[in-house]
Amino acid sequence: MKQIIAANWKMHKTAVETTEYCRAIRQMEADFEGVEVLICPPFTALSAAAIALEASSIKLGAQNMHWESQGARTGEVSANMLLEFGVEYVIIGHSERRHLMGEDDSQVRRKLEAALDNGLKPVLCVGETEAEREQGITKKVIEKQLSGALEDQDPHKLSGLVLAYEPVWAIGTGKAASVEDAQEAAVLIRSYLKDKLGAKLAESTRILYGGSVKAENIGSFTVLPSVHGALVGGASLEVESFSSLIQAARKAVIT
Repeated sequence: MKQIIAANWKMHKTAVETTEYCRAIRQMEADFEGVEVLICPPFTALSAAAIALEASSIKLGAQNMHWESQGARTGEVSANMLLEFGVEYVIIGHSERRHLMGEDDSQVRRKLEAALDNGLKPVLCVGETEAEREQGITKKVIEKQLSGALEDQDPHKLSGLVLAYEPVWAIGTGKAASVEDAQEAAVLIRSYLKDKLGAKLAESTRILYGGSVKAENIGSFTVLPSVHGALVGGASLEVESFSSLIQAARKAVIT
């Protein structure tokens, strides 16, 4: 299964900075062979990224979307607006959307369904907070998030789905999850998919790890049997560090 390394820039980079970054990283594409590379800039830089990445193997994604196609939704962006720029993937349910913006499971589900209905590939994020981890309810939290988004969905519509396990306590803290934690969560996610949506979907769905990922530790995650890539935050903001991370992930799998 081809691994995917996705860059989530969050609220970083102007259109000019995005153009410079994308032009620079395109020069390194030969070093990414066998890895699907995805860049998710802010909405304001999608056009610049699309132009700079034209005819490139590097994919374009968005960080969020609304479930409505249009209407009185100040500040929101719809699926058809993303598609206009050639967006292929969209991050759904990131912990910062859930915990800072107050998105609940029902909203995450509506976004996921809208993405699928419009031909976008969702990168669905799940993960527990530090308090939930300390309470020993990680499994319960992840299963609730998965159920909220995926229960009773048509498995055939979910063929492009990507899952990302992002423990909230590891995001932006410099403290990555242990290899054992990441593998356990990935196995839990795959087991849920198999039980609720069938073995075929469970086997074909890529599961990513996210949370303080860097070149120095990425290989320990991508070699895990149930992990097929990473969702990267801070380490994706500089061309050199992101390129090094991609190459480290690729090398770990090859060797």
